[in-house]
Amino acid sequence: MITSVRDVAVATFAIAGATSAALALAARLEGARAVQPLNATSHWLHGDRAACKTAADARYTGVGAATHIASSALWAGLFVWLRGIGRPRPVMFDAAAVTAAAAVVDYAVVPARLTPGWEHVVSKTSIAAAYAAMFAALVLTSADDDSWR
Repeated sequence: MITSVRDVAVATFAIAGATSAALALAARLEGARAVQPLNATSHWLHGDRAACKTAADARYTGVGAATHIASSALWAGLFVWLRGIGRPRPVMFDAAAVTAAAAVVDYAVVPARLTPGWEHVVSKTSIAAAYAAMFAALVLTSADDDSWR
């Protein structure tokens, strides 16, 4: 149990960190402020104007960061659970499955108000790069696992 909690915590912060970094870089490359994708995540509470906020603050950035970390914890928990059930599978299989599920849920299942909000700041290509960063983070959190084959 302790190992699972630790594994979820590590994966949570790996996902949140990797995707936030990818989005911040993408925002800068696309002419926005690095904090805007994180601020945009607070649009579930503050509406679409959250994406226009260019400074870090508790109201937008704090809510966006908390929301992003909570979402990352959900996907990290699913990943750790998948790693622990059934026959051993290549880690890349489970990381790809969870990443694909996250992308589909985030942009095809939930109502627009509950999307990550990144679409208000960066391009679809940059959003795809954020999910690629999520995949990489999940794979790397399992680097000591024997299932790399």
